[in-house]
Amino acid sequence: MLQLQDLQVAYGGIRAVRGVDLLVNQGELVCLIGANGAGKSSTLRAICGLTPVAAGQILYQGRPVQGSPAHELVRQGLVMVPEGRGIFGPLTIEENLAMGAYTRRDSVAVREDTERVFEQFPRLAERRKQAAGTLSGGEQQMVALGRAMIARPKLLLLDEPSMGLAPLMVDKVFEVIRDIAAEGVTILLIEQNARLALAVSQRGYVMESGEITLSGSGKALLDDPKVQAAYLGESED
Repeated sequence: MLQLQDLQVAYGGIRAVRGVDLLVNQGELVCLIGANGAGKSSTLRAICGLTPVAAGQILYQGRPVQGSPAHELVRQGLVMVPEGRGIFGPLTIEENLAMGAYTRRDSVAVREDTERVFEQFPRLAERRKQAAGTLSGGEQQMVALGRAMIARPKLLLLDEPSMGLAPLMVDKVFEVIRDIAAEGVTILLIEQNARLALAVSQRGYVMESGEITLSGSGKALLDDPKVQAAYLGESED
């Protein structure tokens, strides 16, 4: 579904991403973990067309897409939930969800998909006419996830979905992520909670200073002493 080949991203003279190779197969949930400033978000922004690529290739469904505008990638099923959620505060929950359907013309199916989101998130259904900016952080993350699902993604990019959320809400968000994956949506997840991310992912990559330094199954990385020491708060044996 997604392949990065020697991907490089630069801001001025600073290279934030330095020759990244990464693969996400159809139907997989893959995570990318690393410290703040490692280049994870820059990688995601390059994939979805929000940040220019300095060098390398991004292959989506086998075709190079670097340089494609973000809205065209959304039309092709490549959808991101950005860090910080990116909701439209003055708009209602319903209006925010409708923004996820701006590339679609099947209005009946859009209404059905919207009701499915409300079934998944009853708290949003109760407040559908409420301004999204008045919601809690967790509820705003539900809106952001719901908006992305209404775009009918084939590949869903999630940038720090648990950031700033209370533990109970983190559990709810990850429950939804599991449900989305179970529906067959391919997911690339960036997440500060490395333990949770690796626990739900089939495979993972570790990024340091703009480079991939380690990769493997989620379980193998959870058990890796270097990963435990650096990201899981456990000491090396």
